[in-house]
Amino acid sequence: MSLFRKKPVVIAAVQWDGTNYREVYEGLGVPEDVLFRGEFGDLFIPTPEGDMRASRGDWIIRGVKGEFYPCKPDIFEATYDPIEGDAR
Repeated sequence: MSLFRKKPVVIAAVQWDGTNYREVYEGLGVPEDVLFRGEFGDLFIPTPEGDMRASRGDWIIRGVKGEFYPCKPDIFEATYDPIEGDAR
């Protein structure tokens, strides 16, 4: 067995609060026809692995290939550190 370290990657992310559609669309550069709003403040995001649900408090991430996906807050905190700079 070999050991590997995950390469450091800078990502853009917005924490979904159930109402901040504009921040998600404009801040991440998401086309408005990509995300689908659920009836309880959830977002449904098409990903390479299939449609995923983002609940309030989840982070919406733009991946290294321009894809979008949700991330639970505890996983996000354990995986990412904030850096200074503009995501655009």
